[in-house]
Amino acid sequence: MAERVRVRVRKKKKSKRKIIFKRILLLLTLVLLVAAGFGGYKVYKTINAADNAYDALSRGDKSKLRDKVINMKKKPFSILFMGIENYATSGKGGRSDSLIVVTLDPRNKTMKMLSIPRDTRVTLAGDTTGKKSKINAAFAKGGADETVSTVEDLLDIPIDKYVTVDFNGFKDVIDEVGGVDVKVPFDFDEMSDVSKKKRIYFKKGNMHLNGEQALAYARMRKQDKRGDFGRNDRQKQILNALIDQMSRAGNIAKIDKIAETASNNVQTNIRITEGLALQQIYSGFTSKKIDTLTITGSDLYLGGTATTRGTYYFQPDPTNLEKIRQELQKHLDYPSGSSTASDPASDSTGTDSTTDSTSDSTGTDGTTDSTSGGTGTGGTTDSTNGTAGANGTDSTQSGGTTGY
Repeated sequence: MAERVRVRVRKKKKSKRKIIFKRILLLLTLVLLVAAGFGGYKVYKTINAADNAYDALSRGDKSKLRDKVINMKKKPFSILFMGIENYATSGKGGRSDSLIVVTLDPRNKTMKMLSIPRDTRVTLAGDTTGKKSKINAAFAKGGADETVSTVEDLLDIPIDKYVTVDFNGFKDVIDEVGGVDVKVPFDFDEMSDVSKKKRIYFKKGNMHLNGEQALAYARMRKQDKRGDFGRNDRQKQILNALIDQMSRAGNIAKIDKIAETASNNVQTNIRITEGLALQQIYSGFTSKKIDTLTITGSDLYLGGTATTRGTYYFQPDPTNLEKIRQELQKHLDYPSGSSTASDPASDSTGTDSTTDSTSDSTGTDGTTDSTSGGTGTGGTTDSTNGTAGANGTDSTQSGGTTGY
């Protein structure tokens, strides 16, 4: 009898251990399921947000200068970033106030960055008349498709991917990553896009900027002795700082939230699978590894009168432009001379006093530079909402100042 009792006790102990083990296993399983569910939810949110931002070009995935679609994981490729000034038109007919071309080599983890001045004088890709316009008019005329094709013609390289971002998207993404750190080159102030009465002040030296401040920092050009060149450098500075912020562990962990924020004001033809692959390839990449290129050239005024200088253009130096083309082609492993690149140095015949926009009205000198432009006394307009500006410079109206 005693022996039976001992057997029962052992069985009871074994049964208890088994129950405890099952409970621990169940608890661990639940924890793993919750963790997997959360991770899956983050992935779902990221993919959903990316899908909202995805917008293919009418040409499809392949550039007209490519034989086949580029594999971004294995081959060098290019991205055109477009900052769109459309606050005055509720998102319609805005101009590309910022154009930055980035070429990337995933094999060597290298990157080159080039800003194209918004007043660069070119023939738009869809223009069959041969007339010259400012490159920022391409977006107003034909959106991302026209802008991509025009940049391809200018630089003689394929533009594989594009990203457009408007004012709100720019500010929201900067705020979402916790702001950016920049080195301010000199003291200046700029009006906030939030209120005409509010001015934002910048002091020479290191500063941490939120979205509103970063937008003002990137937009200012009238107080910069270097004009558009100085502004282009500050725009690239912001992009470099954003790359550094995005590479931080905290921001990588909340990529779903950043993607969700960006999707409301960003359009791109980069698929989520490509974006995730790039994140892995360029993990730990910093702005110190970016090679910055600059287009040099001269100021050009056309269509002026005895009292006015006419419409302002930036005329690229042909020799410098050709060197940049060759450097970008080399970085992309793209054979030069295989396309019909437009030469902005060569003037079109008899078109200097023609309109410089998709639907312009004429001023005293016969030129305007606006999507739906008003007229200025002997001057030109140079903003989305058609505000008048003397001597071809920008001016402000209820929509705010000129874009970033």
